[in-house]
Amino acid sequence: MKHALVTGGSGGIGAAICRRLAADGCHVLIHANRGVDAAQMLADEIGAQGGSAQVLVFDVTDKQAVADALQPLLEHAPIQILVNNAGIHDDAVFPGMRDEQWHRVIDVSLHGFFNVTQPLMMPMIRTRWGRIINITSVAGVTGNHGQVNYSAAKGALHSATKSLSLEVASRGITVNAVAPGIISTPMSQDSFDAPTIARLVPMKRAGQPEEVADLVSFLASERAAYISGQVISINGGMI
Repeated sequence: MKHALVTGGSGGIGAAICRRLAADGCHVLIHANRGVDAAQMLADEIGAQGGSAQVLVFDVTDKQAVADALQPLLEHAPIQILVNNAGIHDDAVFPGMRDEQWHRVIDVSLHGFFNVTQPLMMPMIRTRWGRIINITSVAGVTGNHGQVNYSAAKGALHSATKSLSLEVASRGITVNAVAPGIISTPMSQDSFDAPTIARLVPMKRAGQPEEVADLVSFLASERAAYISGQVISINGGMI
């Protein structure tokens, strides 16, 4: 049974990914920082349906806390599937953006990627099999008003995805990014009403978290062994 870690696993997209990977037969490590109760409810739900899951609690921006949480697990088994899904946005037009808005968004998305991914690499390399999937955003491809910090973080992840894929390709490890557009989650529902979605999205609807999870499931599978270094958009035809 492969172990799969999903950071930000208690959120809308993260929870859908956890459910799907558990259904695929993985032991799912559901990461949470603030959403611990939601993560535990999800783990209980997966267990009740015959799957295997447990909750990990740490702040992805705290390198030592990440190491303390992951090292005991790695002593028993490698984590061969990693979905870097943790991320936040704190929007403001750039001239009025506060220092903490810039640094916090970069810390979670970009430094969090480094803090979580690096400790998993050597155990993964030794098995000569791995899947790293970075959940980014259409904002990292096109940019977005009021999201210079968020777009910068996600765009940097695209570049990191491509570079890391080159380093580990010969070791049976793929590295890809999934860039969702407007997905129906509590976060997006506060930002996009139906007329706005109809104007922005050619398919005239928001995507579903399960649709993102299906793509992640494929990229995490044996069938996607020759796909690496790619940024794959899932946005209803927005770009």
